Amino acid sequence: MLLLPAFHPSRRFPSPPLPPLRRPMASSSSSSERVVAAGGGGWLPEFPNLSPSHRDLMAGILSEIDSRAGPLLLPSSVPADVRSFENEQGTCRGALDIRPGVVDGSTIDFILASWLHCELPFGALDITTMFGFLNATTDAPHLLMEFIQSSPKSLIIFMDLLPRKDLVLHPDHLTTFYEDTHIDKQRLELKKVTGALPYFSNSLYIRSVLSPTAIALNISLAEDGEVNMEEVLRDRVSPVSKEVARTWLDKCVCSERVVSEVERADLVRRDSLIKTKTVEIDLAANLPRLFGPDVAERVVEAIQKAFKIK
Repeated sequence: MLLLPAFHPSRRFPSPPLPPLRRPMASSSSSSERVVAAGGGGWLPEFPNLSPSHRDLMAGILSEIDSRAGPLLLPSSVPADVRSFENEQGTCRGALDIRPGVVDGSTIDFILASWLHCELPFGALDITTMFGFLNATTDAPHLLMEFIQSSPKSLIIFMDLLPRKDLVLHPDHLTTFYEDTHIDKQRLELKKVTGALPYFSNSLYIRSVLSPTAIALNISLAEDGEVNMEEVLRDRVSPVSKEVARTWLDKCVCSERVVSEVERADLVRRDSLIKTKTVEIDLAANLPRLFGPDVAERVVEAIQKAFKIK
């Protein structure tokens, strides 16, 4: 799946898998400090180093998904040394969790969530990722969300319903998942944010897997401007992210689709190629450089296992 970290070779940094879904928080302040255990799966205890609004953003997305899809998910089986890891110098830390879907009655293959913090020569880099991957019982799109901050004034956003069929050959998919859902309104809403410009990945492959309604933006705020990133995250990005998540849950996870055996085989093949490419482009290339070979090998193996590509 192309998602996650691999989505931006230009940034050259991977994001580990995510924490299990969280139950809705009692308040905004509590959601910014911790993730409540859900369904026995347990979530990452917190998103350290993130700003309050960035933490609340991730807590809100995971709570939205957990409240609807929690019963469709199994507890996490990610090893403890993959759920939380760091390099020898302590300059890069990561957290990852993956929850698979139940065997019967779920369209979900897995939900992956991750957080990555690195102290780099140009400053601190924080990446949070949420990826919802569906199985071959449905041909509905996957969900990608990723937020990258390299300074208090900079934010790169990726949000998309990743198509699993050619939208030219299957115009019904374009209508069902992208036109009738009015999902493009969310992109247009964020396009209005001060300092928002289109973001183009250096990878043509990555661009090729995105939908026509993908949100790919680089928000850069003026140093002396009146708008701050905390307000942008809280008032503009968070509402849009929740609406995208709700659309995916309503129209993709919970929709009933008729998929033939031939179509299922095609979906499995396509999904496997995307998963493999994600690992090759981003994780295998960047994790060793950031965390060292031993830590990188553990994380990549856990992801490959969840992706069923090893």
